[in-house]
Amino acid sequence: MKNNVSITCVMVSAGVAAGFSGLATAAEGSFIKDSTATLQARNYYFSRDFSDIVGPNKQSKAEEWAQGFILNVKSGYTDGPVGLGIDAIGTLGIKLDSSPDRVKTGLLPLHGDGKSADEYSRLAGALKVKMSKTELKIGELQPNLPVLTFSDIRLLPPSYQGASLVSSEIDGLTLNAGQLRSTSLRDSSNDQEMYALINDPINPRRIANITSDRFNYAGADYTFNDKRTTVGIWQAQLQDIYQQRFYSLKHVEPFGDWKLGANLGFYDSQDDGQSKAGSLDNRAFFSLLSAAHGGHTFYLGYQDISGRDGFLRIGDNISPLGNEVPTFEFAAPDERSWQVRHDYNFAALGIPGLVTTVRYINGDNVSTGRGFEGKDWERDLDIGYAIQSGPLKDLGVRIRNVTARSNYRTDIDENRLILSYTWVLF
Repeated sequence: MKNNVSITCVMVSAGVAAGFSGLATAAEGSFIKDSTATLQARNYYFSRDFSDIVGPNKQSKAEEWAQGFILNVKSGYTDGPVGLGIDAIGTLGIKLDSSPDRVKTGLLPLHGDGKSADEYSRLAGALKVKMSKTELKIGELQPNLPVLTFSDIRLLPPSYQGASLVSSEIDGLTLNAGQLRSTSLRDSSNDQEMYALINDPINPRRIANITSDRFNYAGADYTFNDKRTTVGIWQAQLQDIYQQRFYSLKHVEPFGDWKLGANLGFYDSQDDGQSKAGSLDNRAFFSLLSAAHGGHTFYLGYQDISGRDGFLRIGDNISPLGNEVPTFEFAAPDERSWQVRHDYNFAALGIPGLVTTVRYINGDNVSTGRGFEGKDWERDLDIGYAIQSGPLKDLGVRIRNVTARSNYRTDIDENRLILSYTWVLF
């Protein structure tokens, strides 16, 4: 389902959702009774300062401020052995501040005249069918998969158009399969074919102009050992561009007052079919170990990239690699990287709603193609707080500060300020 809509249309959809709430009290069917609707307001300031710029783009700063609204309406299912339902997604982004000399933040679409759009919006939906513990969805989707991570890291989330099937008929086993035909990116209201990004130190977007209208995937995750261990195997294909296999192991182990965790994954990627992007070859291993006690969670991560190329993914998304962060990816050819991270939940000190993350990642051994070893590092500080009482109860505030340095790509200083509030309509 595909629609580019105006501000008025999105506001009307919110009104429809409110009317749907009224029906919920009058109808008895599960279709209405189990329906939900939320409207999230998201105010987003994003700033990146660039120095020691590498590459043809000499823009020294990307800085914009925007207001977003995200409406999610999910019906229940009709009664009977085969249940039918509908999901609807409405998004609206409004420019608050921008300038042609500091665009390309990912918050707003960019017009041909070099200016960001004043507003952009979208309204779409999906039909869902459920039988027993198996669900089929056709239409607008927001999948979150090891081979296609849900990358809600800007003003509005991306979405995909296609079909997905999830089945949990066997206890502990979850099967996934699907085909996606197009995408609407985080800073766009239009559908377009999908493309791949490759972590290339010389030209990160060298295959981004090659597109496909088929992304096929299948995967299985099995949870056992009293739900403390999960193993997974996945296969993905961006038709005629690349194919990718993923193997995973996750485990949580209580140890006295501590909770120890391990998240291990391995990707194996090659070119596919007609190899429209040329020969591709990548393998990526990551491990992320954790130890939690009280309000503290400590992490130690290691990541190793091998093969001729850097890591492959659907653009314009992040990946679930252990050392993947929104600024640097640490996934260039032959790169090795280490991460140390500390999360703290201040509820342990009697301050509920306040959380912090401090993270440092260091990478080296990068094959830059320029006759020297590439090295990079990044330090992240995240502070989040959800107001617990009063007229602003549940208003979320998040601050991110990033310093990222490299000897083969552009240095970045980044700041983000995000305010968010979600209304439960019904």
